[in-house]
Amino acid sequence: LQKATEASDPYFPLSPAFLADPYPFYDRLRSEDPVHWSNLWGSWVLTRYADVVSTMRDPRLSNRRIAVYLDALPEEVWEETRPIATHIATWLGFSDPPDHTRLRALISKAFTPRVVEGLRPRIQAIVNDLLDKVQDAGQMDLIHDLAYPLPATVIAELLGVPSQDRDRFKAWSDDVVAFLGTGLARLDTTRRAQQSLLDLQDYCYRLIEERRLRPTDDLITRLVQAEEHGDALTKDELLATCVSLLIAGHETTTNQIGNGVLALLRNPNQLQKLRDDPSLVASAFEEMLRYDVSIQRNWRIATEDLTIGGKRIREGQLIVQLLGAANHDPAQFPDPHRFDITRVDNRHVSFGYGIHFCLGAPLARMEGQIAISTLLKRLPGLQLATDSIEWHENLAFRALKALPAKF
Repeated sequence: LQKATEASDPYFPLSPAFLADPYPFYDRLRSEDPVHWSNLWGSWVLTRYADVVSTMRDPRLSNRRIAVYLDALPEEVWEETRPIATHIATWLGFSDPPDHTRLRALISKAFTPRVVEGLRPRIQAIVNDLLDKVQDAGQMDLIHDLAYPLPATVIAELLGVPSQDRDRFKAWSDDVVAFLGTGLARLDTTRRAQQSLLDLQDYCYRLIEERRLRPTDDLITRLVQAEEHGDALTKDELLATCVSLLIAGHETTTNQIGNGVLALLRNPNQLQKLRDDPSLVASAFEEMLRYDVSIQRNWRIATEDLTIGGKRIREGQLIVQLLGAANHDPAQFPDPHRFDITRVDNRHVSFGYGIHFCLGAPLARMEGQIAISTLLKRLPGLQLATDSIEWHENLAFRALKALPAKF
């Protein structure tokens, strides 16, 4: 796969060097061909901040791109993969106005700032409980012991999912993330993801029906009851929302906490600065989001012919917005490869832009800030326990396999 990747697009080699640090590859591409046609992804790739932001706001670019993504599969299996295409097309992040406007308004009524802020004491308690388990050992895997169980527990409790089922939806989520993280859909990952989505759908459907009969104080109940001008979420929309929240609610935050802590540990002067002034945690987490974002790319489909950076984009072609590259564009961020927790005017694109700005951003920020500030408060001398850091082989989701630390 690595050789095939390098042959089809040398800017994106699926190699240890690229996985460890993709940003030099992004720099080269931004310098040599900022609006680049990729044979690997069958799409146009954007690396400049200005191009990424402008295309996030361009109504000529659609989020309804899952069918085009699946076109990479052999034609004879298109019918077989209809369930996954139909389901993901219903996700909020894969919709356009007016459907997107309606769905976002309904979901927002259940996912209010008051609900999110009310989670603060519980998030702090979860972090404390997780650190209690490792405090005396003097060592931990920051992914396994904190970054994964924290957001997974929070989203499970928020939705009303029993805690003992957390590892089940993590396994389902892993299959879906592997599918979405490939350059173009592959048959083996698509089949696994489709089966996991069907299993997760069945699981969520049972939860939804239970909440209809016996409402409780959780997000699924609020989604069932959400109405806006006499409107409500349909059964398919409810299912899609629950599934996507379970996946997005822990996967990206797990990875972002891991990436952020790694950046801190590799920059001891910044680590000490944050220890000396804990009030910098909000600014520090924004820099972690910019410096090494857990979602490296987003994509759209052109609904008409258009021109970007002098290149002619045809109707129906995919456009990949490289968020990691945009966040390291020197035209927007001075000295972009320097990790600086006091960076000002840090308008990164890690949560998107415009009408598709991430609905869960306030929750992700709260989880990350509480996790990192508590780590530094409770674990003196926190440092890496190994020089060997391994990354998952995924071109879209930047995620550590483990992060061994000692303290």
